[in-house]
Amino acid sequence: MVEKTSVEYASLIMQILGRAVNVTNKKTYYYWNIIKADPYDNKFFDAAVAAGADYLVTNDAHFNEVKKISFPKVNIISADEFLEILKQV
Repeated sequence: MVEKTSVEYASLIMQILGRAVNVTNKKTYYYWNIIKADPYDNKFFDAAVAAGADYLVTNDAHFNEVKKISFPKVNIISADEFLEILKQV
């Protein structure tokens, strides 16, 4: 995260998330290594699996690899698709 921002800013964001009532901290116990084209993306997939996320929202084409597997199932949707879901709620 330091590559894109400062350590202080990242620390502040983590403090805010740590205090939010609708945020749950989940430990990742298994690393699937599904995304071969960009291994750095795997952390987001692993977090989605560990948390049992309904969706992983991304416009990153590397996640198209995930759409080809049946297990573990993670629903990859674009930001536009997610906005459409939110409009229906």
